[in-house]
Amino acid sequence: MTGRLLLDEFLPYRLVRASELVSRRFAARYRAAYGISRPEWRTFAILGQLGNTTATEIGRRSTMHKTKVSRAVAALEKRGWLSRSTDEADRRAEQLELTAEGAKVYGELVALARSFQAELLRDLGFEAADRLDAGLSAVEKRFIREE
Repeated sequence: MTGRLLLDEFLPYRLVRASELVSRRFAARYRAAYGISRPEWRTFAILGQLGNTTATEIGRRSTMHKTKVSRAVAALEKRGWLSRSTDEADRRAEQLELTAEGAKVYGELVALARSFQAELLRDLGFEAADRLDAGLSAVEKRFIREE
């Protein structure tokens, strides 16, 4: 044996752990306010940002498996927050968009997300938040090129 891997010093592990801790804390807030799951939040957030897209694109952007996206789309549609229509360019695909009610809820979720982020940045402090942003940008830039 060449030695143990100390997970607390292994950057990939630390990135996942930090992401999970922050994600769980934010999830508790939107779950309490709206009763939605993390896949539903991610689907809703991406759809709100893009305005009109497909489940395939949501899966690509969120890195969620297509079955999770499909379940999230169905749950959001059941709440009346999104609608589906046949894609005229590719009749096998469906275009998704927020309903008027969905857009209203999305606006409320945006406010909740911005408040959570402001709180997180205050907790970290300006310098640490700035360094974290630079570090995450460097990681994304390095690995997005490989996709």
